[in-house]
Amino acid sequence: MQPLLPLWTAVKFRFLLGLALYASPVLHAADLTLWYQAPAKNMINEALPIGNGRIGGLIAGGVERERIVLNEDSLWTGDENRSGDYAGMGAYQTLGDLFITLPGQEKFSDYRRDLNIGESLAHVSYVAGGITYRREYFASNPAHVIVVRLIADKPGAYTGSIELRDSRPTTPVVTANRIGFTGALGNGLNYEAQVKILPEGGALKMAGGRIEFTGCNALTLVIGAGTDYAMSFANHYRGALPHARVTADVDAAAARSYLDLRTEHQRDFKQLFERVALDLGESSTEQTDKPIDVRKLAAAKTADPDLETLLFQYGRYLLISCSRTGGLPANLQGLWNDSNNPMWHCDYHTNINIQMNYWAAESANLSECHVPLFDLLLSQIPAWRAATDASPEWKTPAGAMTTRGFAVRTSHNIMGGMGWHWDKTANAWYCQHLWEHYAFGGDKAYLRDTAYPVIKETTQFWEDHLKTLPDGRLVVPNGWSPEHGPVEDGVSYTQQIVWDLFTNCIAASEALGVDKDYREKVRAMRDKLVGPAIGRWGQLKEWMEDRDDPNDHHRHTSQLFAVFPGHQVSVTTTPALAAAARKSLDARGPTGDVREWSFAWRTALYARLHDGEDAHAMLQNLFSARNTCVNLFGLHPPMQIDGNLGITAGMVEMLMQSHEGEINLLPALPAAWADGSVSGLRARGGFEISLVWKGGRLVSATIGSETGGIVRIRYGDLTAQVSIAPGARVKLGPTLRQ
Repeated sequence: MQPLLPLWTAVKFRFLLGLALYASPVLHAADLTLWYQAPAKNMINEALPIGNGRIGGLIAGGVERERIVLNEDSLWTGDENRSGDYAGMGAYQTLGDLFITLPGQEKFSDYRRDLNIGESLAHVSYVAGGITYRREYFASNPAHVIVVRLIADKPGAYTGSIELRDSRPTTPVVTANRIGFTGALGNGLNYEAQVKILPEGGALKMAGGRIEFTGCNALTLVIGAGTDYAMSFANHYRGALPHARVTADVDAAAARSYLDLRTEHQRDFKQLFERVALDLGESSTEQTDKPIDVRKLAAAKTADPDLETLLFQYGRYLLISCSRTGGLPANLQGLWNDSNNPMWHCDYHTNINIQMNYWAAESANLSECHVPLFDLLLSQIPAWRAATDASPEWKTPAGAMTTRGFAVRTSHNIMGGMGWHWDKTANAWYCQHLWEHYAFGGDKAYLRDTAYPVIKETTQFWEDHLKTLPDGRLVVPNGWSPEHGPVEDGVSYTQQIVWDLFTNCIAASEALGVDKDYREKVRAMRDKLVGPAIGRWGQLKEWMEDRDDPNDHHRHTSQLFAVFPGHQVSVTTTPALAAAARKSLDARGPTGDVREWSFAWRTALYARLHDGEDAHAMLQNLFSARNTCVNLFGLHPPMQIDGNLGITAGMVEMLMQSHEGEINLLPALPAAWADGSVSGLRARGGFEISLVWKGGRLVSATIGSETGGIVRIRYGDLTAQVSIAPGARVKLGPTLRQ
């Protein structure tokens, strides 16, 4: 890696550039920075996350000893476990740690640790011995590496050592300027990590299992990692050994300048992140002057619009950082994990958690980040078919074994293996995501080749497995309302998801112009499904039997799937059922066994019920010490990512909805967001929406479409039919007139 300028001139130039870009600790409405005044003590709860979709790091920001926890998304134990043995399913592993030791800096001042999510850059800065030190960190998707840059405002300031440690007992291999380790898990999965050290000035030397550096002006570290996992059932989820690919990635990045790598990384990141801009109003100086760990606790009680904007964009930052094309989808912790024995195996939980991870992918304009979920789903289906066919659980009502389709347990890994408890309709819930990707994007080739075959197969599965009641109605047999209550026929959660599946199957066949006769058969089955019903205290019933307890404050609101993310129950089309859903939601409440993801879901539910104040109250609950970590990760506890990603979707629903065959503007705007704007939200039908409002009232709306079309727009009681030419944008005023 060659400097762009003569050695010390280049170092000073880059240092001053860094000061110019990042010297201001807090900006006002435009600030999208998490910042702190001390290093992290607990890695998963306090360290700052970076990721390129496949590899990630948690940055502690220590002064004398920096620690970066490294992750690679395919580093999993377990295999194609068909028995449902939760332990045999395996678990997501942490890769290892990078340590940077800088002796003699125990006395320091002016410390700052930050993550600028708009720039996708993390930083540490401090003063020690009269020298200002700075580090910058990023994870590059195009270069497939993590990059760390250490600079100072005086030459020869860096003396210390670097270690790369496996989280398992392996011995690192050290050469002149590279450290690496390789290993294999018990399931035979091979993995490798490397760091290449690029000093400017000074000297390097090998010292046992580490590399020591002396008198360096600056250093750049390039980190690569990989496994031999392949998303292929036919190849037993294995591919080429990782050594050649990891070495090539590290060497290619090391041959380029740091500024070139950073520019490429930011160009790649921003083409996704900057699609959506949000302004919910300005916070007070008293709020913005506080570091995030202090500020967030106050925001749980007093509205902090800037911090709420940051939380919205943090969800988008995290999804970009942990779910990119070619990698695996976000698991329970996204990408970041500091344990080889993580809670719930850091798995894919199919009764809401993995789905919540992707609720915002389409509406918050990150459609490409949805694709890893589909890739994993398609790779697992052959193994799931075999496990379903072998399980006595899945005999049809006539007593035959499954011959069409597949089922999924509540938890699964990345190699066809499943763990705890069959989730009866998880297959259909996955199909909702396949459909929504088409509903927002309109890609007919994707619908024909990818989504519809799985949707149709799953519809056929439920055609085979639904049970007919004496009155002719159809129910899912032996269902469960996660994660409580009896196992019985016709549970509302399972009924609503199958209704959603059948509805989407009908719409997909219509869009493709295929399977007309089967479409009508599905329509007839859908109309016979036991549907949502109102119970004795005015609630939306969770079971066919009216047993709902108004004092049940369970974390799940599974009987409200039909409100969100489904659309069977809505304020406009089924007002009585919507009122009953409101009764159920209010009764569940914000107290009791309610978790971070529960608040994200309840934000979206209240938004769908057009209640901006309660939706906002649910959002504020996420800032409490009980629901988010110091680094704003969701806190179940322990840490989970679903609330972070789900709250972004809930906030979109407060600002714009498109599930009722029209685009509804500002349907759940709270008083705390009296003045604001948003640009780049996506609506079903391929439309993009930008809004400006003041005093709680719409000022203007701009609707664009690459493909064009006619769309119905609603704002309160006002409606308008708008025709948009391909590639055009139409601006409407507060009365929805052009």
